[in-house]
Order: sequence, then C-alpha cells, then structure tokens
Amino acid sequence: MGAQNVRSGTAPRMPYPPNSAVTDGGMVNQFLIGLAALAVIAAAAFGIWWLRVHSRKDFGRADAAHRAAFEQSPNSVLIVDAASLKVIDANASLQRSLGYTLSEVCGVSVAQLFTDESGEPEALIRRLRDPNLRLPFEICQRSKTGALRSVEVTVQRLDLGKRHLLVLAAHDVTVRRKVEAQLLEKQQRLDHLAHHDQLTGLPNRLYLAAHLPGAIAEAKRTSAMLAVLFLDLDRFKHINDSRGHETGDKLLKAVAQRIRETMRTEDMVVRMGGDEFIVVLKTVKNTDQVNEAAGRITEALSAPVIVDGRPLVTTASIGVSLYPRDGSDMGELLRHSDTAMYQAKDRGRNNFQLFSPIMARRLKERMAIETSLRTALQTGQLDVHYQPIVDIQTSRVVALESLLRWKHPSHGFVPPERFVAVAEEAGLIVPIGEFVLARAVEDIARWRQVGCVQVPVAVNISAVQLQRSNLPATITRLTQQHGVSPKMLQLELTESAVFERREGRTGESNEDAVGRLRELGVRIAIDDFGTGYSSLSYLKRWRVDYLKIDRSFVRDLVTDMSDLAIVGAIIAMARHLNIQVVAEGIEGWQQLEKLRQLGCSLAQGYLFAKPVPEEQCRRYLSGEPLDLTEHDPLLEALEATGT
Repeated sequence: MGAQNVRSGTAPRMPYPPNSAVTDGGMVNQFLIGLAALAVIAAAAFGIWWLRVHSRKDFGRADAAHRAAFEQSPNSVLIVDAASLKVIDANASLQRSLGYTLSEVCGVSVAQLFTDESGEPEALIRRLRDPNLRLPFEICQRSKTGALRSVEVTVQRLDLGKRHLLVLAAHDVTVRRKVEAQLLEKQQRLDHLAHHDQLTGLPNRLYLAAHLPGAIAEAKRTSAMLAVLFLDLDRFKHINDSRGHETGDKLLKAVAQRIRETMRTEDMVVRMGGDEFIVVLKTVKNTDQVNEAAGRITEALSAPVIVDGRPLVTTASIGVSLYPRDGSDMGELLRHSDTAMYQAKDRGRNNFQLFSPIMARRLKERMAIETSLRTALQTGQLDVHYQPIVDIQTSRVVALESLLRWKHPSHGFVPPERFVAVAEEAGLIVPIGEFVLARAVEDIARWRQVGCVQVPVAVNISAVQLQRSNLPATITRLTQQHGVSPKMLQLELTESAVFERREGRTGESNEDAVGRLRELGVRIAIDDFGTGYSSLSYLKRWRVDYLKIDRSFVRDLVTDMSDLAIVGAIIAMARHLNIQVVAEGIEGWQQLEKLRQLGCSLAQGYLFAKPVPEEQCRRYLSGEPLDLTEHDPLLEALEATGT
C-alpha cells in the first residue's frame, strides 16, 4: 500500500504491458480459424463424394468410407440444390443440431433453416448464391423448435453437368464467441490497469502519453487554447514520514477525488505518480478560465481531509502552461508547467503560476547551482568562517558563530542566500549541515591545542536537518571523537524549525529532539527572532538559552520608533524569562549605544568583526577586549576612499 504514493521518476512509455493472456487468445483464434478452414476442405470433399455416389449406381468400399466420414463429421453439412435451395442431403450432426430427421429436413428450404442479421430471406439467398463467395460468414441456425444458434457457414459450389449444387458446412461458434468475449473483457481490464492508477483510479502517465497529443492536435485543428496544469502537493513527504504511507495513500485518494470533482467532464485529470497530478483543460477560451480552474482546485484542497478520524490539511503548488503560447507538443507543455510549478513553490506554496520564459532561466540557474553545489561538497569548495559574538559591556568575545562559505573556482564566493534554499529543496542541507558541525568541533579542538580561550561555537541547524538526521547521535560521536564537551556547542534554529508541529522519521517531535539535545548540554538559540511565529506560549513551555533579534529590526533601530519598541519589548520579555538576547547586524555606534540603553547584553555585527577563516579567528580568542576602533565601518570607508 505504501509504495503507491512514493515519488517516482519517469516510467517507460510502453503502449501496453506484455500479457500472456492476449497471446493465448491469439492462439485460440488461430486454432478456431484452422477448424473453419478444415470445414471448408471437408465440405468440398463431401460434395465431391456426393457427386461421385449419385453419378453412378455402384457403391464400393471407398464410397462407404466417405459416407461414414460424412455422417460422423462434427460439423453440420448440407447438400443443397443451387436453384431451389432445397436440402438434398444432411449429415447426422446437422440433424441433431436442428432436431430434424433426414426425411424431415430433405426438401426443406435453406431459408427455413438459416437467417442472417437482416432477417430477410432474400438477402440470405443472395449471399448463398454469390458466385464470388469464398470466405466463411456468420448467420443464425433455426432449429425445429424455432431456437436460434450462431453458426459459421462455408459454402462450396459444385457443378455436375447441368446439375448445380451447394455444399454448406456449418459449425457452432457459441464457444468461440464466449471465449472471444472473455478475452475482450480481459483485454479491456488489462488496458484499464495499464492506463489507470491503481490507488486513485485516475488515468496515469501512459494514458496521458496516449491522449494528450490527440488533444493538442484537436486544439490545433480548431484554433483553440489548451492548458496543462502541473500539481505538486506541498510537504506531502512530511505526512508520509510522520503518519505513515497508509495515511498518505488515503490522503492521495481524497485529493484525487476533489480534483476530479472540480473539473469538467471533458477535462483530463491524471496522477503522474507520487504526489504529482496533471490536469488538461480542453477548449480554453482565455487565461481567466484557467485562473478560475486553478483557483477551484486550491479552494477544494484547502478544506481539511479527515483520515482515520484526524484532520489533515494539504495544499498544492500549481504550474500552468498554455498551448500554443508555451509549447507546441506534449514535452514542451509538461516541462514548462513543471517549471511554473517550481516557481509556485518558491513563492510560498499553495498558489498557482503561469509559465513565462524568465521562469525557465531561473530554473536553469537553480539546476546549475544544485549541480555545482553537489560538486562543491565533494571537492572541498565549502569552508567555514567565524564571526564573534561580543558582550556589549566588556567588549569581550563570549561566543563565535560558524558561517558556511562557498568559493566557486570560477565565480568566486557565492552568497548563502543564493544556494541555501536550493540545498534544502535538493536534500543537500543535511550533508552540508553535518560538514559545518564536524568542522566546528574540529576547530574547537584545534583552538584548545594552541592555547586559545575556549568559547562556545554557534552552528545553524535547518528544520530539514533537525527532522531527517539524528543530531544527538551525531554530536555525541563528534564530541567524543575530538574530546570536546557538548556544552561548547550552541545550535541556532529558526522559529519555524523549532515551533512548527512536525515529526521526524522516527515519529519524534521537534520538541523531543530539542529536549534530547539539551540533555547533552548543548545550548539552544532561536535565530531571527521576531520574523516567524514569535509565540510567547512556546517560549514559556520550551527552554531556550538565547534569542537572536533579527537584523531587520536592528537596522533602523535609531530612526524607526516601531523597531525600537519591538526590540525593547523582546529584551524586556527575555530578561524576565532568564533568556539572553543577541542583537544581530550591528554596524554603527548609535545602534550599539541604543541597545546598551535597552539592556541588551550581547551583540554581533561588522562593527565588532567580519567573519574570518579559522586561522584568522584565533586573535579573537585571546580573552582580551576587542578594540572596536579597528573595525569602525566609517573609518574603513574613509580609508578606502583615501580621505
């Protein structure tokens, strides 16, 4: 059951799956056709024998053998006068099937014994007398009781002087028709299985491959628009991981039903695999119609789905491509709708986007970054720099924050905002996070060896890393390996990473995971505080050591009264909760002085020091106060201009 909703790659596009039953059906048909051919040959032989017998008065052993074969044939055989169509002779098989005796059937017209689908005797007579008749044909045989039975008849014309005869060989096709019906039903069932999704019952990618080109051709013929909507459920993998694949399957079935119910009958709704769906809107008049359809899907999915008595909420990111504007064939339309879908993901999910050429360029850039980032991770292009966190009152370094840096061999340093989101989407954030964590522990041990003052090192942890990796086990292994106390580590998590109600692969909640980290002695900081949930109830229930005020509040602290009020409220609240506050992004003396007045204890920013590699960071670990005049941004700017 769980395998149904696993995200899959592109399946081989086979028109039909190999099927032994269909092959067997072909063998049955060949066998029955062979019987029909034998019947034709037998009819001709019986006719020739009959002519021989009735053309002379003496009967030999050969004639007796032919008569025995005629009587014992499983096929019904009639000898008919071609002119009157009266029966002259009939074998035992025909007598049994019709319920007549030989004397009763002789002299009866063929039109009384057989009828075709037209029900007109004249039409049947014309078919029997057709001089070009060679192939068997199907008609109905009428018994003495009036019952009808389908038979296949072959006719052989025989001429003896002025006497013209017809030899009719008929065999019952009831069994064959039953077998054919069963094979047809089985083939239709196999065809449905091959072209429909087993879980949801929707058409699948093979069905789409078979029918979308035809829909495009029809749109081209009628000069109409056609829309392809690519849907991807948001955070569906989290539901699979936390609730199990069985719950995920039930959710997929409900989602499929809701999508189908929002569309018109003529529209195509396809499950591509995993949590991806395709909707094809035919005969589209304008983009407003497409927007309305995408809006209906978004609204339909917004209502909770009750699965096993528990409500589940899922949303979808939808990308749209239009024929002929965005592509002339199936491949182009699917690629461009997929590109637009990723744009919808980037814009916060739970929305739809129409394709534009700029999206293709962005996706190409994104893919290039992902490829380069994988290479960077393997070839050692990534490095860790450190920035001091300073006590505002003493100007002493009390901690360091580790910051990931990527130096591309061709493009130089790549800003983190360009690749961190890509790393999270591609699943690379876990190995990258482990790399930073390992480097931080190694550098702590290295600084201890050279006699530096020991201060905690803060490491940023993403929500993905918290959920998908066993951080407590990793930290225990690394600290034991290098002889470092876990108390020397401070993990910085964003509000969404900590406070969202999520469960990891093992069913452990974020709160449980953070609790296990605290048991090791690791300190916990909430990064970018004020930009996410900022729920006071979470701060009351959870134990955290630091709140880091986001730089967006600090930047205009001196001139913006709203920012000043927010920062002041955070500092006052943290003081009562015995939580230390770190202000980020300090670049000027006025900011620093205002924070000192508000009672903020710790600060970080270019006013104190820029992030530097490990070997340059040792000068911050002497235990002496920092000389802030060395890092005055104003003085540095004046020196750079030569004034």
